[in-house]
Amino acid sequence: MIALAGCSTQHRIIVAGAKSMELMLELHRRGYPGAAATGNCGRSSGQYDVALVDWRRRPLRALEPTLDWLVHFLGARAVLVVWVDAQKPAANQGLRALLEKRGFVIEQGIVHDCGCALSARRQQVRPLQKAA
Repeated sequence: MIALAGCSTQHRIIVAGAKSMELMLELHRRGYPGAAATGNCGRSSGQYDVALVDWRRRPLRALEPTLDWLVHFLGARAVLVVWVDAQKPAANQGLRALLEKRGFVIEQGIVHDCGCALSARRQQVRPLQKAA
């Protein structure tokens, strides 16, 4: 399991992917009681601080509908982590494009034996307006 560096045990985490229930239970065992799988998330839109999407052994093109659905559960300052199989550089660019298209900025990418992960945050929706 990838580490959720910088993630407090108080953060509300939503987990998506084929093994979302298993990952949620593992997060509970590791002291993250606010973790929920997409199948049992009870919070309304904008309530989660972190989303972990385990998309290993699945095609990237199938990720788009999941991201479109999932982003509504994330708060304005939420972090999105997408975990995929190790890929060729062109596939990584495709993943980056998927996230950027949905208003996320890639903060970090990590490559590991069990795959690679991209961490992203939402861009500012509106720049701060200057006071008149």
